[in-house]
Amino acid sequence: MAEEDKQVAYDDDKDDGFEDETNISDSQNKEKKKKMKLLKEAADADNRGVCYLSRVPPHMDHVKLRQLLSQYGEILRIYLTPSGHQPQVKGKLPRPSKAQEQEFSEGWVEFARKGIAKRVANMLNGEQIGGRKRSSFYYDLWNIKYLSKFKWDDLTEEIAYKIAIREQKLALELSAAKRERDFYLSKVDQSRALSAIKERMKKSFLAHITPVHVLLLGDITSVAEFHKQKVQEESGMNSEMPVTHKKAIRQFRQKKPVAVDSSHGKPRLSKDVLAAIFAGS
Repeated sequence: MAEEDKQVAYDDDKDDGFEDETNISDSQNKEKKKKMKLLKEAADADNRGVCYLSRVPPHMDHVKLRQLLSQYGEILRIYLTPSGHQPQVKGKLPRPSKAQEQEFSEGWVEFARKGIAKRVANMLNGEQIGGRKRSSFYYDLWNIKYLSKFKWDDLTEEIAYKIAIREQKLALELSAAKRERDFYLSKVDQSRALSAIKERMKKSFLAHITPVHVLLLGDITSVAEFHKQKVQEESGMNSEMPVTHKKAIRQFRQKKPVAVDSSHGKPRLSKDVLAAIFAGS
């Protein structure tokens, strides 16, 4: 019995090892297939070609463009730039008429092969679009050019960059508008507060006016001066009403001026001296 149990355990161990090996091999095969798929996609992406349309005729959309160009080769992706930004509204909208259809300014077309893209660009550039004569773009001309060394990833990166710049610009405009609004509202609140303060001061001033004040002051023109006088009266600085005093003129006693005799002021020679001088001459 013991030998049989050992043999069964040995067989179970062998089965487990075999299952582990099969699981590892399956995971490795999956990884190899995934790598091969990625390499194939990269090779296909390198073989693709992109053409640029500098002008899209009016009333032409991606469906009509694919219908016209798919006869020359396999088309993978198409991107058309709207000529005007239309607001996106959620919900069901009525189908626009032909006159209201959105127009496009430029576009990009990705072909499955570079050679096909080059041939289509060289063959159609400057040629008439044609098709049905009743078509709105029958007489329009193709404006198509092959973009060398240009991949679809470059286009998606450029579009994402433009969208990010537009969103950033919009955010800056919104923040500036918000700052202006907040500043205006703060000034409005400040003006209301000042108006309320002035109104309270006016009511307080009118409440303290008496007929005596009106008779004494006559026409009350200076509210601040009258209020100051009232504050001084209430604080005890001036218990009585202000009375206008006349200007005091001081008088001092003056001495009379002494008259000066001009004859005694100048020294003169005597008559004898003068006679002796003139006699000798």
